[in-house]
Amino acid sequence: MARASSSKPQTVTVEGRRLQLTNLEKVYFPATGTTKGEVLAYLAQVAPALLRHAAYRPATRKRWPDGVSGQMFFQKNLDASTPSWVPRHAIRHRTSTNDYVLVNDLATLTWLGQTATLEIHVPQWRFGRTGAPMPPDRLVLDLDPGPGAGLAECAEVARLARDILRGMDLDPLPVTSGSKGIHLYAALTGHDESLTTDAVSAVAHELARHLESEHPDLVVSDMKKSLRAGKVLVDWSQNNGAKTTIAPYSLRGRDEPTVAAPRSWAELDDPGLRQLSFTEVLERLERDGDLLEPLAAGHLAQLEPTPERMATFERTPAERLETYRAKRDPGRTPEPFGPEVPGERDGAPTFVIQEHHARRLHWDFRLEHEGVLVSWALPRGEPTDPKQNHLAVQTEDHPLEYGSFEGSIPAGEYGGGEVTIWDAGTYDLEKWREGEVIVTLHSDRRGSRRLALIRTGGRGGDDQNSWLIHRTKAQPGDDGAPDAGQDPGQDPGQATGQATGTAERGDGAPPPRAAAASDAAPPAPAEAPRPMLASTAPPAELARLDPDDWAFEVKWDGFRAVVQVDARQEADDAPRVRLTSRSGQDLTPTFPELQALGGMVSADDLPMALDGEIVALDADGRPSFHRLQQRANLAKPRDVEKARRRVGVDLVLFDALSVGGRAVTDLPYEERRAELARVVRPRRPVHVPDALDGTLDEALETSRLMRLEGVVAKRRGAPYTPGRRSRDWLKIKHARTQEVVVVGWRPLHAGTGREDATVAGSLLLAVPDDGGALRYVGKVGTGFKEAERRQVVRRLRPVDDAPLDGVPRAEAVHARWAAPEQVAEVEYGDWTRDPGDLGEADDDLPDDEGPRLRHSVWRGWRDDKRPADVQVEG
Repeated sequence: MARASSSKPQTVTVEGRRLQLTNLEKVYFPATGTTKGEVLAYLAQVAPALLRHAAYRPATRKRWPDGVSGQMFFQKNLDASTPSWVPRHAIRHRTSTNDYVLVNDLATLTWLGQTATLEIHVPQWRFGRTGAPMPPDRLVLDLDPGPGAGLAECAEVARLARDILRGMDLDPLPVTSGSKGIHLYAALTGHDESLTTDAVSAVAHELARHLESEHPDLVVSDMKKSLRAGKVLVDWSQNNGAKTTIAPYSLRGRDEPTVAAPRSWAELDDPGLRQLSFTEVLERLERDGDLLEPLAAGHLAQLEPTPERMATFERTPAERLETYRAKRDPGRTPEPFGPEVPGERDGAPTFVIQEHHARRLHWDFRLEHEGVLVSWALPRGEPTDPKQNHLAVQTEDHPLEYGSFEGSIPAGEYGGGEVTIWDAGTYDLEKWREGEVIVTLHSDRRGSRRLALIRTGGRGGDDQNSWLIHRTKAQPGDDGAPDAGQDPGQDPGQATGQATGTAERGDGAPPPRAAAASDAAPPAPAEAPRPMLASTAPPAELARLDPDDWAFEVKWDGFRAVVQVDARQEADDAPRVRLTSRSGQDLTPTFPELQALGGMVSADDLPMALDGEIVALDADGRPSFHRLQQRANLAKPRDVEKARRRVGVDLVLFDALSVGGRAVTDLPYEERRAELARVVRPRRPVHVPDALDGTLDEALETSRLMRLEGVVAKRRGAPYTPGRRSRDWLKIKHARTQEVVVVGWRPLHAGTGREDATVAGSLLLAVPDDGGALRYVGKVGTGFKEAERRQVVRRLRPVDDAPLDGVPRAEAVHARWAAPEQVAEVEYGDWTRDPGDLGEADDDLPDDEGPRLRHSVWRGWRDDKRPADVQVEG
């Protein structure tokens, strides 16, 4: 950045505001010679990002008129010299009223730089458009290292805090503070007007205490300096409404011009992690954009701490019933009003479904939760078919006593009409989180059934009360227990009128295939077809997808598999299930629990070939590729069984290739899906999920809310083309991932004198170009567990020479080369250049100018892929 060339005052116009800039050559940072002119140039370039996170927040300023070696002035109140156009807002304190600057625009930011304001500190709340203080829209933790601790320890605590915050449905983002430590920010999304800074501060305090109790040698939550030696203080207090934190992208008044700089989580794994200078931040901002941009979504808040550890700040039952009581007059309606202070209740929570003949007939579905009956109106009642969702409209909470109410609400009163109890009982709670509730109802009247409620409207909008109620495919009887309404001992297949492999048909005759089975040896199994592959779609193509022509399915994060179910050898045999990976590898011994599929199909439809994905689900029921890695590449029964006790797998089926030995690949998508639904009666561990409803944007939003990998768009009228990558299937991922060929590794601490040749510090990566030749695309050194770094060295087959050209000397000098036969997957931020340049093989370019993956993070090995299968995802 150029040094200012003149010390004469300059009058400039910034966004229509005239400012006089003086002493541009004055050195603010003597250690680097950084001048006031360079500080102003930094503020001008960083403004779009800095203003995003500082606007409409009352700013406290730290000023160094004589540079950082001189005296610092701490200033809250605006003085008489402040230009009249500078936005401001008054805050009444206990003993005074101060006018605070609002850093809303570039002109104000430039004025701050002119007045030697180097540090801008803001709270975690902002003023609304009317000038009223809004509830907090973000949570912050300040990780401050004590004597003997540093950034490495702060990064370790940040990862521990991240795990807890993610369990609270918060997605924390790290910022190196520009001073000594790290700040963690999490957006509080939604529009909860009851959320207070005290409540957020209490949750942050409880989180800090929990970290301290779990890691007493590393974490301290008490501010006393005497307790902080060698530890990291988790400062929770900056969530207090009167406290402030250095604004992201603000300079720091240190010896050198460091910045509060947003970082990626991958960077926090770097043992060389350090604070960044203002020039580095500008380069990163131009290259990467604002890594903290998701924080700007944090306008008010759902913060759902775990009840075991976090203090709750939900409204009391009496407060939650205010709306109910405001709509009713106890002198005019027989409806119960409930006690002002509900008592404690023992036993399982209750539910009730009331048939309500009001202006329009509907059913009221109510679940006991946190001292009230949380309620939805069901215009079409409870769904009985998993394929048909019903609308549910959330209404006001009702008192618990309403669960036994039957009677007549007088005409003219709210909800006037007859109310009778249609069903009632208790329920088991599986999940209750913002926008998603899953319960299993139990009643003597109508048996047990599992239902899910999913919010479809956004919080705070006109449609915030819109939900869907869904009868899940997995029901209480699916695990071997009788289904609701089924006679004990009756076969589940018979109960639904569908024959199992050994059940009789409705006319008493055995299944034809079983009756025709002979003692002859079965024919050799057919070779597994190769699966159809999806293409990556550019945004312009995605924008044209019409839901009438395209179906949208979840993209599952697992191992793709063609599933063949062979005909039985004997009438009482279970059919054999064979699993073949995309590369042709036999996965059958690795996942023996998936043989259960054989009991979910009829002999009439054998043999069959289906397409699906093997997934390992985490505690929230979402696919985890990392968990699946623990089951990969195993064949010995003892190893498989040991891994299976730790991690189970499920099979998600989404297409049919052949049924009863007859190919169905020429049928259009919707007919194949209907055939799949007909031939498989799924129960865990097998699933046949429906396509997502609505437009592509709605499908992506559903996938994003459920934290899934993405969406696959499939043309409804298209056939299945085995082994081909087709534009009839388009994949859209939330995270960018790339399959790569591993061509070598660098030892941990390579070149430092502390090199460990038994542990991999990073892996060198390549992808094939259009001609099949490998092209170097960078390295990955983060995302590994310690054990994985050692396993890498044992897994790769060493070779003497590099298996490709074009590896930069700085990365090749300490490399150990490997045979290019192992495929892995990384997550990445972007490419340094258009990855399409790989196909050009332009040998005139210097080695270090080829496309490279940026911010790569290790995801795991792809044992289901071969190097020839790898393609650039774009």
